[in-house]
Amino acid sequence: MARYLKTGRDADAAAADDARVRATVEGILADIAARGDAAVRELSVRFDKWDRADYRLTDREIRDCLAELPARALDDIRFAQEQVRNFAQAQREAIRDIEVETLPGVVLGHRNIPVDAVGCYVPGGKYPLLASAHMSVITAKVAGCRRIVTCAPPFEGRPAPAIVAAQHLAGADEIYCLGGIQAVGAMALGTESLLPVDMLVGPGNAYVAEAKRQLFGRVGIDLFAGPTETLVIADDSVDAEICATDLLGQAEHGPNSPAILLTTSEKLARETMAEVERLLGILPTAAIARQAWAEYGAVILCDSDEEMVREADAIASEHVQVMTRDPDWFLNHMTNYGALFLGPRTNVSYGDKVIGTNHTLPTRKAARYTGGLWVGKFLKTCTYQRVLTDAASAMIGEYCSRLCMLEGFVGHAEQANLRVRRYGGRNVPYGQAAE
Repeated sequence: MARYLKTGRDADAAAADDARVRATVEGILADIAARGDAAVRELSVRFDKWDRADYRLTDREIRDCLAELPARALDDIRFAQEQVRNFAQAQREAIRDIEVETLPGVVLGHRNIPVDAVGCYVPGGKYPLLASAHMSVITAKVAGCRRIVTCAPPFEGRPAPAIVAAQHLAGADEIYCLGGIQAVGAMALGTESLLPVDMLVGPGNAYVAEAKRQLFGRVGIDLFAGPTETLVIADDSVDAEICATDLLGQAEHGPNSPAILLTTSEKLARETMAEVERLLGILPTAAIARQAWAEYGAVILCDSDEEMVREADAIASEHVQVMTRDPDWFLNHMTNYGALFLGPRTNVSYGDKVIGTNHTLPTRKAARYTGGLWVGKFLKTCTYQRVLTDAASAMIGEYCSRLCMLEGFVGHAEQANLRVRRYGGRNVPYGQAAE
């Protein structure tokens, strides 16, 4: 039986926070829909203290941002983007259009068609999270999307050079220095100066995530995202320092980021809790990480690897770091996770920044039914059919006629009956099933 050595915040308090966010976002999106650019500008001034006549960056501004960065930084961005592009390209090549003759004269197929216009949100208010530009823009480019718009908030009162460079080098067609609800609202709803997109992707804070949720249906989205989550699965083959480091490495994302240790070793569990406290004394981002650990951290002690799998699948965490004697055993047995990081040589930060897999992943148990952002999210798999012979049309028509009449859809049945009469030479009475 799993035992909790540490638990986090009460779920009812978190639900109350969610309700306040929902109400705020609903009002702001309605304002953007009604007033367009004027509302966006007021919101940008209010939340980011950022005002300008046009929030789209000019070519000159983009070049100036790239010029501010040292050559090493640009090389590092290009290296990370190459890894993301390589993996995305491999994924794209695994997705095939198909066409098959299922019956003599009956041809069915599907085509994978890119979404036309995509809006990519790149968080950057507290930290300039340039990696999100790689994950969204490059993946959409590899999928073949025609128009890619990016929005990122100002950082310290101006466009963040590293984010701008990442957006530009990834291939964004339009780059806006705009953050928060006003950014995703403008991209989805459109304004006088920004044509609407067909799909929104990218992570963000609770308000951005809620805005995407409320806009879903009007536009497509990648997934319903919440705060960053991390789960460390470990046994006594590793030590407390590596477990604590990997927990805090994600807890620093935000004060409501869950960080959970799942282990079969009580000794490791207690040493990890002590090591977390030691590291919080020297971690520069400890103010955020400490709150996340206090309110959303947990330590769970299990009796076996099998019990750890059951607990992990119930948690369905965004990131799962497996540091056990046989990490591949967990790969073969776990089913609910955003991404797995197998063995102590890898870690969530590699996936977040550089290794090539996509870091936009399901949270809040969504890993039970979806994976993360990938090339396939930007593709619409659309079917088509073709009937080549009179005999095939009449044969399918007879089945269709009878099935339609079973449901009471006479108009549907007549679509089939007409083909049976015309291509099969059968005299089917109007409104009756073909015999």
